[in-house]
Amino acid sequence: MLKTAVSAAALSLIAAAASAQNTPWRFGTNWVAQAEHGGFYQSMVDGTYAACGLDVTIVPGGPQVNNRALMIAGRLEGFMGGNTMEAFDAVREDIPIMIVAAAFQKEPQVILTHPGVAKEFTDLKDMKLLIGDAGYASYYQWMISKFGFTADQRRPYTFNAAPFIADMNSGQQGYVTSEPFAIEREGGFKPDVWVLADLGFETYSTTIELKRETVETMPEAVKCFVDGTALGWVNFLYGDNAAAIARIQADNPDMSDEQIAFSINALKEYGIVDSGDALTMGIGAMNAERMARFYAEMVSAGVLPAGIDIERAYSLDFVNKGVGLELKKKLMGQ
Repeated sequence: MLKTAVSAAALSLIAAAASAQNTPWRFGTNWVAQAEHGGFYQSMVDGTYAACGLDVTIVPGGPQVNNRALMIAGRLEGFMGGNTMEAFDAVREDIPIMIVAAAFQKEPQVILTHPGVAKEFTDLKDMKLLIGDAGYASYYQWMISKFGFTADQRRPYTFNAAPFIADMNSGQQGYVTSEPFAIEREGGFKPDVWVLADLGFETYSTTIELKRETVETMPEAVKCFVDGTALGWVNFLYGDNAAAIARIQADNPDMSDEQIAFSINALKEYGIVDSGDALTMGIGAMNAERMARFYAEMVSAGVLPAGIDIERAYSLDFVNKGVGLELKKKLMGQ
């Protein structure tokens, strides 16, 4: 532990010295600090962003914080988007933002059920499903369109697990990195987990959103942030992440060691960050064919209208360059 502490302190001094000369870059997250933000925190605290010219400050989100609006207003340089639907909708609304990287190859959205009550996903069509309003308007419409779920079986989800725990013939929305942990602690059982990404819900997630003006006028800064984030995720998942975890907990004291460990394990187990194209093109990878395929499914499900020029919603100029692949091999002893 002493070695880790000394290392973290040394990295912090290096980062502080470098950042004195660097371009300020404020990045707003979409929720309170947690392991799901680990790659960003990692590169902020270990000097990776500073090494390529950015003095990064992470601005946590939360239930009363609209960091996307702050970015659009010029008070933040970047924002952590939830998924690609938001960027598609921004094009429709003529809001000048775009995605430049996707930290998560898979959205961590899941449906939870009691252990053993469903043998396949379509068995959930006989259950009450606790789904929030945002989920009902997005992925649940896809579930209706693709699998034949119904509006009648949906019940409002109030972010209280008690109704699900009490009813074996129910399912509940959640994130694979969070709600299963809470269910185990509160309900005393390990729920079955149905990962929507593995069932065909192909949106990218935890995206890096920027204003179009930023992409056009600060390409080197954008490259630094995208590359630094890829390296940060490699280090956070496979290297020494103690300093990043300490900073996450400083920003969110309610985040326990047990929750963070569970989340990191889930990120790895389900390939949320490092799977698919990321395995060969580097974390943050995106491709146009997948974007188009997902958009077509959202149009078919009635979630988005036809006719959006989705190519305006993202740029591939800063990703798919293999950043972090050699570092990952080194850290894993390959």
